[in-house]
Amino acid sequence: MFRGLPAAATILLIGVGLAPLGMQVWGPDPYPLGILALSLIAAAYIGEIFRSGIQSVEAAQLEGARALGFSWADAMRLVIIPQGIRRVLPAWVNQLIALIKDSSLVYFLGLVASQRELFRIGQDYAATTGNESALLLAGLCYLALTVPLTHVVNWIDRRLRNGRPATAPSAEDEDDDTPSAYATTEGHRR
Repeated sequence: MFRGLPAAATILLIGVGLAPLGMQVWGPDPYPLGILALSLIAAAYIGEIFRSGIQSVEAAQLEGARALGFSWADAMRLVIIPQGIRRVLPAWVNQLIALIKDSSLVYFLGLVASQRELFRIGQDYAATTGNESALLLAGLCYLALTVPLTHVVNWIDRRLRNGRPATAPSAEDEDDDTPSAYATTEGHRR
């Protein structure tokens, strides 16, 4: 249900629909209801992302783990789920970036002046002065949050796909006739 509704509609439904309960528990602060709404949206998408990642792992991986003597739970925990997580890392971070951007929609809940978030401050400044530079600055702040996150996930994704870099052999390893103990990035012994 939460994947089918727009984020603004979900925030308004939770924020307005649960406002009487929220007033009793948290008082007039709308942030907890905004956090609840964003959490429900994110949980719906992230659950689907991880489900698809786990299902994308070939059935032969589970069969191979079971043939090696793993229980079903151990095979899932040690073989299937790690592979599924590696496959969905970019989609998961994209959802996290969307969640950061959707946080600007919490202003629909009628925040008071002391509770305004970044986008609302820029919008108020632009409305009073006619200068749109505050909205541009708010957008740049969101960009400053999301672009480094994208680069970090690209680095992690490259590292997971390529493995750790090989270490160079020491002088003692080169003179020794025994096989060296370091591995290449392909995982073979030299």
